[in-house]
Amino acid sequence: MSTPESIHILHQIRGRYVRAKLWLYALQALAAIVVGLAILWRWQLEVSLLATTAVTIVVAAVLYFVLGWRAVTKTSLQQVARHLNRQYPQLQDSTELLLKAPENLLQQLQQQRVAATLQQLHPENEKIFTLRSTATYTLLGVGLLFSAGILYLPAAPLTAPQPETIKVDFPDNPVTAADTAVKIEKTEITVTPPAYTGKGTYRAQNPNLLIEQGATVSWRISTTKPAILQLQLNEQQPINFKKQGNSYSLSRSFTTPGLYTINLNGQRSAFYTLEIIPDEAPTIAIQKPEQYTEILFGQPQRVTLQAQLTDDYGIREANMVATVAKGTGEAVKFREEKINLNLNGNPKNYAVKQTLDLQKLGMTYGDELYFYLQAWDRHRGYTRSETYFVQIEDTTIVDNSFDLSMGVNPVPEYFRSQRQIIIDTEKLLKEQKTITRAQFEERANNLGVDQKLLRLRYGKFLGEEFESGIGPGGGIPEGEEHYKGDGHDHKEFEDKNSPEALLDPYMHKHDQEGEATIFEPAVKAKLKGALAQMWDAELRLRTHKPKDALPYEYKALRMLKEVQQSQRAYVAKTGFEAPPLKEPELRLTGELNKITAPSESKTIVTEKQLPQTKAALQWLATYKQTGKYKPTDAAILEKAGQELARQTLQKPGSNLKALRDLRMILTAMQAGKTLCKTCLVTVERAWVNLLPPATPTPQSQQAVRSRLSQQYLKQLNQK
Repeated sequence: MSTPESIHILHQIRGRYVRAKLWLYALQALAAIVVGLAILWRWQLEVSLLATTAVTIVVAAVLYFVLGWRAVTKTSLQQVARHLNRQYPQLQDSTELLLKAPENLLQQLQQQRVAATLQQLHPENEKIFTLRSTATYTLLGVGLLFSAGILYLPAAPLTAPQPETIKVDFPDNPVTAADTAVKIEKTEITVTPPAYTGKGTYRAQNPNLLIEQGATVSWRISTTKPAILQLQLNEQQPINFKKQGNSYSLSRSFTTPGLYTINLNGQRSAFYTLEIIPDEAPTIAIQKPEQYTEILFGQPQRVTLQAQLTDDYGIREANMVATVAKGTGEAVKFREEKINLNLNGNPKNYAVKQTLDLQKLGMTYGDELYFYLQAWDRHRGYTRSETYFVQIEDTTIVDNSFDLSMGVNPVPEYFRSQRQIIIDTEKLLKEQKTITRAQFEERANNLGVDQKLLRLRYGKFLGEEFESGIGPGGGIPEGEEHYKGDGHDHKEFEDKNSPEALLDPYMHKHDQEGEATIFEPAVKAKLKGALAQMWDAELRLRTHKPKDALPYEYKALRMLKEVQQSQRAYVAKTGFEAPPLKEPELRLTGELNKITAPSESKTIVTEKQLPQTKAALQWLATYKQTGKYKPTDAAILEKAGQELARQTLQKPGSNLKALRDLRMILTAMQAGKTLCKTCLVTVERAWVNLLPPATPTPQSQQAVRSRLSQQYLKQLNQK
């Protein structure tokens, strides 16, 4: 049995390991806590971001130590025994036997041997485990150095970077004394988008604004001294700012683009653009179905709808408007219904995928469905898709143009009978589980009889007097003899020179399958194919397999419809043809003395385009030659500048430099200074581009020809 001394040794080893491990965890946590406390001590919660970081570091370090302590204290004597087995091979991997009672004599002897060996090793005097503490001490040193560096930083607390103020240019501002001039210290422009955009308020980075339609723009300007601030939009009446000490504010909503200036004590700033981002209407793209879809008989009466709905700010509502048309002629009835759409995705990009069950909409054979999608965005946008058509084929209608010639009745009920056989077959399959086996077989056999009767009716049009055999071949029914005088046309004649034998190749024999000529060969082939499908359907109905007979019934109905369509007759349209005129007899024989030539007078007033701009260009041409100007000439340039500004409103952002240079020219003219040459070039180029293209005027040939060409022509004439 294990001795108390051995158990005591195991406990001592476990205790030393737990204390050493906890010491390492404490040092690692202390390194992080020192850094966090240094940050809190240095900036004293003045910067929220740094304070949050410091608190996070301290809390994480404490949690790290607590979790490490819980993990280390769970170290058991079993783990200590396994560690001793790995450390000392002399224990023969049997240290764990000291922790349990021996079950036999062999275990008892092994326990005694292990206990004696463990006492001889004297583990309390040896280090039986190794903990890597170098990295821990290094981490602690780095933390202490980092904390010392934080404490010795400059005393000024960190502050969040302030956004740069917006600069407003005043090119016309005259030079004044520094102590008396009014200046703008700070300009803030805040844009509040409308609610339909789902965006929050943001600050503009420059005076040239690009905002959402209906957004509210707020200007907040601070000046060094009290002043008069105004906002002038599109050369309209200026709007005064609200004064609050040396701070001025103005808010306004915009829906149209334009140009604006800020006036400070009558001095106008440069022109700035105000562009609008319009709210686009939703877009609807329908992938399925096609714009016209026809559901044939036997196909599932369902339509798959796939569409994509997108909008720049989000779709508020979307649905489908479906109209069901029932009946024909004057008895048509319409019923409209709104259907909710299954919208998947985010509001800016919805994907629609759902199935329309036409039977749930109350549709049946021959009915039509007209539907379209419509969507509204969060503002005023509305979009409606094109109308799509879905029609269920009606096999009960037979065109009046169905003509079998020879006075044969078109028999529309035959088509209804084939369709009725299909309906009865589907009904039998649905009721199969609710009826007995005998009833099921009896009804299937009755359907086979109906299919046979229908096949025989159609066989008459191919000259079948008797029921043909299954497959392409035909024959005489069993038990019946084939003899002369039985009513059939026999090709064997006793006298081959008789009139009957001679006329036999040229006779119409409608009572024979191969000789029936009621239809054209292509139509007859389709009708034979339909009869073959009826044979296959009858075979499976007679053998009580209506499910297998259903595909053949569908195909037979389809081929009968093709026969119907192929027999349509089209008549060319005829119109009235006038008799030819007798031109030689009537031409130039009328009296024209009472006929006068039409005369009409109309005065066209030519409106001069951009008269002020043309006047300014003439002034610029004169100034280039003389280099002189009068103070009163500024009015000419001012009026031309207004025309340039009005044209600039149509294309915001263009000619801004020309307007600024024009303002500098006007300021220089008022002060009597020399005009800027580069500014004159820029303004002249803008005015020239503003003028419409000149109308080319024809010139005489003599004016176009040069002197050299005239000499050349003269020499040619002399020769």
